[in-house]
Amino acid sequence: MCFQNSRMLHRRDGWSFKPQLRAISALVFHHAVVLFLLTRHCGGQPQMVSPSQPIVAVVGDDVILPCHLEPAMDASDMTVEWTRPDLEPRFVHVWRSGVELENKKHPSYMGRTSLSPNRLKHGDISLTLPRVKLSDEGTYKYSCFR
Repeated sequence: MCFQNSRMLHRRDGWSFKPQLRAISALVFHHAVVLFLLTRHCGGQPQMVSPSQPIVAVVGDDVILPCHLEPAMDASDMTVEWTRPDLEPRFVHVWRSGVELENKKHPSYMGRTSLSPNRLKHGDISLTLPRVKLSDEGTYKYSCFR
């Protein structure tokens, strides 16, 4: 079941789950605004939950692409990948077993993305993207797995 509410439930248990893939689309309305639309695909447990409403960012602003696991569980030792299929390499952010793999990222995202290690402990896999650029337009996919 997917939930419209993006609040995180702080429930800790040892559920294992299959990799899930979601997508976020970013559209440019004009030269100063970037729209991030989050879509979801539900399956397996726990689920990755993100809001269904578009996220709007002005070029130059910081944006958080929200997503969390429900039920909440520690994701700090998991693999979390944020990708854009239209890029080569496709990785926007890669987190594996407690470490960010900066060398896997597309050059345009070097030093520009982050996950919060403290929030990962509660299942929050939201991506922070500071200094939004027009070139950030695209479809963002994310997955989280053990």
